Amino acid sequence: MTDFDLVPAPETTAVEIADAYGHLIGGAWTSPSGNRMSSINPANEEVLTEFSVAGADEVSAAVGAAREAFKSWSVLPGRERGKFLFAIARRIQERARELAILETMDGGKPIKESRDVDIPEAAKHFFYYAGWADKLRFAFPGREVGAVGVAGQIIPWNFPLLMAAWKVAPALAAGNTVVLKPAETTSLTALRLGEIAQEVGLPPGVLNIVTGAGETGAALVDHPDVDKIAFTGSTVVGKAIAKSVAGTGKRLTLELGGKSPHIIFADAAIDEAVEGIVQGIFFNQGHVCCAGSRLFVEESILEVITEKLHRRIQTIRVGDPLDKNTDLGAINSKEQWEIIQGFLKTGAEEGATLHSPSKGEVPKRGYWVPPCFFTGVEPAHTIAREEIFGPVLSVMTFRTPSEAIERANNTPYGLAAGVWTDKGAKALEMAHQLKAGVVWLNSYNRLDAASPFGGYKESGFGREGGRQGILPYLKVDG
Repeated sequence: MTDFDLVPAPETTAVEIADAYGHLIGGAWTSPSGNRMSSINPANEEVLTEFSVAGADEVSAAVGAAREAFKSWSVLPGRERGKFLFAIARRIQERARELAILETMDGGKPIKESRDVDIPEAAKHFFYYAGWADKLRFAFPGREVGAVGVAGQIIPWNFPLLMAAWKVAPALAAGNTVVLKPAETTSLTALRLGEIAQEVGLPPGVLNIVTGAGETGAALVDHPDVDKIAFTGSTVVGKAIAKSVAGTGKRLTLELGGKSPHIIFADAAIDEAVEGIVQGIFFNQGHVCCAGSRLFVEESILEVITEKLHRRIQTIRVGDPLDKNTDLGAINSKEQWEIIQGFLKTGAEEGATLHSPSKGEVPKRGYWVPPCFFTGVEPAHTIAREEIFGPVLSVMTFRTPSEAIERANNTPYGLAAGVWTDKGAKALEMAHQLKAGVVWLNSYNRLDAASPFGGYKESGFGREGGRQGILPYLKVDG
């Protein structure tokens, strides 16, 4: 535990936020509609702006604009499409500070995460797929390659700009046009992406952005002139989307929930493993679908791990997300905060023991949950089975590698996992047996634009990133 306080280092750069925003349809911004929703800064509960809620007419207009633009964009030489993606990537870099501040104000995550992870990774994905645009025929020699058509893309609130880049970049590189619907609580950076598209001269209708909540997303999913749906979000909504598009001929990729395990063996580098756990669940507020929210500890080192975790969470700085010293910011919304509180209550009621920081107060306004973990957790406990999406860790034990595998795989999800051991053969053997789309060895949450990411079982299907991430947006014949 530290015995000193860091001097506050708030981000002071001012960014412009309009009172209200419309939609980007066919290369032009609509006037803010009368039907609006408020965007709340979760760190202080103040209204940042208002977003227009797109109805069926606005969604149809956006899809129509995308369909018209597809005629020319899909036949544009890949080298030319790549130039636009390169320009978008460069402009994201040039506006990086502004985008990072907006991401933090809109979503509550610490500025250092927005600054050092979200925005650079978003630019990286546009750079990466810009390089693919003129090489598609080489990836499938002797076969005809073409775009799918109009892609409807729905993204979540935890990584707003990065998730947009994950979806928009490969779609455009492949020659598709896009209608993007960002999350209702975090639409600011998606709208800035629309501005950037205009700044670099992206042809009208290639990228359309409509804001709104569930009904807007449903209108996009159900539109008959959409050829491909890509969704990242909850498993419940993902199942509903799969049911809706079944039999329509629409392509579908889903990246859904997770209850990802960390497995720590007694031979692991303990301090490094503890820091990996902290990075994987606490520094992102647990707002990552692949967050390592279940920790399986070899029984002989449980006491050591518990003590080190307890000491480490005392040092995690919770507070103003715009302060560069902050490690853990605000929960995205009041609704999500209430969900987390419900899980904390349930965990205690079911007999688990809660460990939380022994001192330090959170701000009086805003939505805050200090980092915490439960011990004495049983596999049947609610907190061990259901996705919390908050800075809450469930600690359990195992005695043998086979028991660790059985317990880790005992979940309807299969998104990610982490294994900590100094034995390479053991790590690889565990990775082969874990039912997860991504397995990190002696690390966690390490992503790369060239590597595919996605899950199994109720964590969805399809991949984003790498060559695999562009395949769902391509028709490959022959």
